[in-house]
Amino acid sequence: MKRWSNIRKKLETEYLAKSLQGHIQYYATSYSKSPDHVGRAAIRYDGKEILKGCYWNNYMNPEMAYIDDTALKLGVFDQCCFYTAFAEFDNQSIEASLQSDDLLIRIFAVLDRRIGKRRLELMKESISTEPETFQTFYVIRAKAEGLLPTIN
Repeated sequence: MKRWSNIRKKLETEYLAKSLQGHIQYYATSYSKSPDHVGRAAIRYDGKEILKGCYWNNYMNPEMAYIDDTALKLGVFDQCCFYTAFAEFDNQSIEASLQSDDLLIRIFAVLDRRIGKRRLELMKESISTEPETFQTFYVIRAKAEGLLPTIN
C-alpha cells in the first residue's frame, strides 16, 4: 500500500482537474494511540468538509461492505476505505471508475482532469438519478468548469 502523502499528492495534483486545484483537499489520518491505528478521512472543498468518515462510525455499523451513498452520509468509512478506493481508481480506466459500485471511486473520477466539459455536459442529463453525495461533487466540478452558475 502506498503512503497517504503519496496518495494525496496524486489525487490533488496528477488527477484533480485544474479548475479544482487549491479548492479540493483530500484528508486521511490514523490515530497512533487507537487500536490498529484506525482513523478518519474527508474531502474538503475550500476548507469545508463536504464528505467525512470515521472508523468509529464504521465500527458501530459493520454491515457496510462497500461505500454507497448511505455509508457516505452516515460517515461509516475511514482512511482505509480511501486507500482501497484509491488503489482501484489508480489502476483502472476513468470509464471504469465512473461506473464503479464504490461511490468514493466515482467521486474521485468526477473530480478527475480526464473528465472534460463535454463529458460533464453529457452527465447533466442523468445526474438527478445519481446518489445525492455524487450530485454534490458533480455540482462542485461543473461550477468550477463554468457549466453551472455560481452564487456568491
